Amino acid sequence: MFDSVDLQNFWNDNDYALKEYVSEYPTDEVIRQTEAELGYKLPESYIYLMKLHNGGMPKKFCYDCGGSFPAMIVGIYGIGRDKLCSLCGEFGTGFWVEEWGYPDVGVAICDTPSAGHDMVFLDYSQCGRDGEPHVVLIDQELDYKVHLADNFEEFISNLRTEEEIGLK
Repeated sequence: MFDSVDLQNFWNDNDYALKEYVSEYPTDEVIRQTEAELGYKLPESYIYLMKLHNGGMPKKFCYDCGGSFPAMIVGIYGIGRDKLCSLCGEFGTGFWVEEWGYPDVGVAICDTPSAGHDMVFLDYSQCGRDGEPHVVLIDQELDYKVHLADNFEEFISNLRTEEEIGLK
């Protein structure tokens, strides 16, 4: 899994990431509880990555979605509830759906620099709650979603630095 990704150098473990995103490694019980609370089966690739490093800020945070601008993420939510930015934490999926009016298509997994005006979700609308979700960017203000990847592993494998996509 993640053959094209250097997982040893993937994460930016700055103080903010450690405080807001990075949780203890999830046990099978925590994974089961999280899936039960969310109502969705998490992708195996997502669980695999979180068992190596449970949430955080990636060094490569840009995703070229073929438009005039790349999708950018701040952090990836870890499995659990102990951090603000974790799947069942204060800023988890429930917050974005209930408080911000995002469509209930699945699980919020990444926040963006827009501070909530767009989010990256695992989109289960085509595969059902136990299937392999697509990864989409949902722009809350414009009420649309942009397909980013067919699955989580593809999404992670295609993250780039600003330099790699020509922004710097």
